[in-house]
Amino acid sequence: MNAYSNKPFRFVKPDFNVTVEEGELKVSLRGPMLDFKLKKPDFKLKKPDIKLDDEARFLKSWLNNPIKTGAVSPSGKALAMVMAEAVDPGIAGPVIELGPGTGPVTEALIDSGIAEERLILVEYNDEFCDLLRTRFPKARVVQGDAYDLKATLGDTLKEPAAAVVSSLPLVTKPDADCLKLVFQGFDMMHPGAPFVQFTYGPVSPVPVKGRGFKATASKRVWLNLPPARVWTYRRFQKA
Repeated sequence: MNAYSNKPFRFVKPDFNVTVEEGELKVSLRGPMLDFKLKKPDFKLKKPDIKLDDEARFLKSWLNNPIKTGAVSPSGKALAMVMAEAVDPGIAGPVIELGPGTGPVTEALIDSGIAEERLILVEYNDEFCDLLRTRFPKARVVQGDAYDLKATLGDTLKEPAAAVVSSLPLVTKPDADCLKLVFQGFDMMHPGAPFVQFTYGPVSPVPVKGRGFKATASKRVWLNLPPARVWTYRRFQKA
């Protein structure tokens, strides 16, 4: 969906419905109705009478900046678990998460055995950063541009990382930017450590052939909405 379109649109989850008709956006969240006002060039959100939950936070962020947010809702638990399973808790060093949003993958990483204090969470959205600091007080939350990972982390990384786990919308970026991101991740990790990325698309969001690393894909996670697949990239080891 183009955030500036007046075409009819409907997004449905069991407890979360979004409709756009004749320039009006309405959100139904577990029964109560939240009123949104459509104003070009951006959707502007009226202050609601109830606390926004993660679904509404994500939608608001996506409406304000669809390119940077990349999704209208957080990753589901099934997808978050598949991403976390790609990380070996036994490998030493921090785990870098890119674009954690409201923290569903962060929670899955912790549940899989990654200590919270090992997590470095790189998030662009300042509201999400505040939320992450509240939910995961032992993790290090770094606000900044994950696509310029080396500059954003600066001196935060003190040792090689065990993994990079990304929920960034790579399909909105040129191949050169995606490759730069992956190789910066490789440079920050132990040799052979994984760069984990999910996508809604049918193919790898990062070009692989002839790039010096290999890729493996999970089965499609049908329980996520929309269904997604997890790709794991590892740099070839020198003999």
